[in-house]
Order: sequence, then C-alpha cells, then structure tokens
Amino acid sequence: MINTDLIKSVIYLQRRIIKKQKIIPRDYFFEPNDNYVLVGMRRAGKTTIMHKLARDLVEKGADWNQIIYVNFEDERLNEMKLSDLDTIVAAASEMTDKQPYFFFDEIQNIDGWERFARRLADQGERVYITGSNSKMMSSEIISRLGGRYMMKYVTPYNFTEYLTAKNIQHDEEAMLTTQMRAKIVQGCQSYLENGGLPDSLNQIVPRNYLTNIYQNIFLGDIVTRNSVRNVESLRLLISKIAETVMHEVSYSRLATSVKQTQNPISTQIAIKYINYAKEAYLLFDIKNYASKFAERESTPKFYFLDNGILNLFLFQKDPVLLENMVAITLYNKYKEDMYYLHSAKNKIDLDFYLPSVKTAVQVAWELDDFSKEREIAALTTLAQKDKKIDHFEIITWNQEETIEANEIQIQVKPLYKFLLAAEKHNY
Repeated sequence: MINTDLIKSVIYLQRRIIKKQKIIPRDYFFEPNDNYVLVGMRRAGKTTIMHKLARDLVEKGADWNQIIYVNFEDERLNEMKLSDLDTIVAAASEMTDKQPYFFFDEIQNIDGWERFARRLADQGERVYITGSNSKMMSSEIISRLGGRYMMKYVTPYNFTEYLTAKNIQHDEEAMLTTQMRAKIVQGCQSYLENGGLPDSLNQIVPRNYLTNIYQNIFLGDIVTRNSVRNVESLRLLISKIAETVMHEVSYSRLATSVKQTQNPISTQIAIKYINYAKEAYLLFDIKNYASKFAERESTPKFYFLDNGILNLFLFQKDPVLLENMVAITLYNKYKEDMYYLHSAKNKIDLDFYLPSVKTAVQVAWELDDFSKEREIAALTTLAQKDKKIDHFEIITWNQEETIEANEIQIQVKPLYKFLLAAEKHNY
C-alpha cells in the first residue's frame, strides 16, 4: 500500500545516498526559479547532477526535510499509480512547512506522470525530473509537459570533468610541469579511447561496461521503444555508420551497404533508424555548409556522442577517435551552428566550420610533410574565399606550433590543449 510512511522511507533512504555520494563538480547552470527535465545518453550522469542540486540547496540554506527526492526505481514503489502520486505531496507537507523541492528520478515508470508534473508546475512548485531514454525522449517531453519545464541536456564528462574525476591536476602549474603534463596526456589517451561516461572510470575493463551500455541503448532505447522489427539490419547500419566517421555519406549509400550483406533495408527505413539512434543520444550528424538544402540533408557526416562506444566498433583507428572527440567537443558547444565544408568547385575540404565564432578547424593525427601541406591548403583556400573566418586551427594528437601561411596564422594544437581550452571559453 502506498502511504506517506512508505514515501518518507523512500525519501530518507535517498537522503543517505545523496549525503555520502562522491560528486564530481560539473559545469551546469540551473535558474533557481525554473523547473527542469534532464535528458541525455544513458549513464551520462543525470541522477548525479540531481544529487548535486539537492546538496547545493541544503548548502544555500534549505533543510534536508525540504528535499523530497523520490527514486521510482525503488522496488517498494512498483505498484505505484498516477492516483498515488499525490501521496508524495502529502508526505512533503508532513515533513516540512517550508517550500519543498521535488526530485523525481525515473518517473516515467508511472503512466500519466506528466499530468502530475504539469500540475505541480502550475501550482508554483520547484521540480526536477529525470527519465529513462527508452520511454522519455526530448522530442516528446516538450509536448507532454506543455512548456512548463526547461530541458537540460546532460553529456558524458568533458575532459576537464574527466581529469577531475581521475584526480589529475590540470591547472596552469600542471600544464607547465613536465611530470604533471605527462599525466594529463596519459589521461587524454584514456579519454580518447574510453570516452566520458562517468561509471566507466570505475571499471577495470571499461570495454565490458561500455558494451553493456551500448546494448542497453540499442535494445532498450532504439529497438524496444520503436518496435524495430529488422534488428539485424539496424545493427549493421550502426556498424556501417561507425566505419564512415570522418567522411560524408549519403543515406542511400548506407542502405546499399547494408543490403549487400543480404539484409533488406530501404533508404527511407535507414533514415528512420538513424533518427531513432539520434533520439537515443547515440549519434549526431553535421551538414555540409556549402551544399544546397536537399544535398545538405541527404549527405551528412555522422559522429558518435561518446568515444568509448564508437571504439567498440573500431580496431586501432586513433585518427577516427581523434576527429570524433573534436566533433563531440564542438557539438556540445555549438550544436546546430556547426558544419563541415566540402566544395569541389572551390577545392575546399574542411572538417569543421563554425560561422558564429568565425572559426575553421582541421583534424590530423600527425602532420607529416604531405598531410601538413594538405591541411594548410584547405585553410588558406578557405581564407581566400571566406573573409569572415579569422581563426584557424589544426588539432593533432601531440604536435604544437604556429604556422604563418598566405597572410593567415594557423594554430596547431595537441588534443589535450584543445579540449581544455574549448571547454573554458569560446574561440
């Protein structure tokens, strides 16, 4: 039976969990008078951020009885229904005569939960919500909650957070000290290969953990949620996309490559499956800035939202991981204002084009004589054709220099310096 004593017991248990948890500070800002729904890839850290929000409220003067944190995955709430949700409000009124702060973790387990959440918002309550991607995608949340909540997109750790979690110093002193800098570079290698899902840092063999997370995303957030029937074609499609990272590819070409394995799939079905993967925060794409609209939409470049998951599909392909990591970092900052630029007419082949910050970025694992000439030529040609761009970079694994060419200055940066700088400020 769902009564206030049971709800309070769930809240008290969660309070103990929140108090003792080690929390890595993350760079997220929440308006104090807004309600939020946290969305993002599975295991990206949404629940931990809610725990941090609760602790921050207490540090600012709230008492713990105002923190009404309900984890709906507690098995004691398995029989809870929409009609029982008001019991949470009743329990809050018994626990405090001050304003409560409601935290609902995995609330999608309750059918019709959105009506309850809307009502709380309409009553002026402060509410924070997370939900499993398999039932609660960002595209649905807006309509379900009627615009009463802000969405906060939660990513896996950025590099700064990753180093903090691994207790690797990364301030100015560390950057200028040989031994400390070596630890940062070592951390960057691990980050490049294993990605930034927080719990992966606690694994002896991160690959096993990442395989499990990918299967949960694949089977739960994509296959089950969307009732996908042709599971093998979907599996092959995602594998083929992993092979195309760094390259533009058409939907029709992807469909053809899957059909060549004797697994039937049409171009339209391939587009639908890819959209499912994007909704599950597995993939994202960027468009060609130089293309007309129809071609821009049909021939994107695909990337994975976590390097560790992409690496499950690769074998000794560090250049692919490098470009994917740069893509993730730029995408998390610029979202839709991020492109690649391929123009046969102007002889430009540019990895990343960021018009809002007047920046062009090339990625190369190593600049040898041949690749150096190619990467510089792409940037100098762009500078001649597009006078709006005034910042030029080449991201490598470990090289650093400043190149003067055709009246422009090109900054060659090692990945670790690019990641730390990009996360602190815009270009």
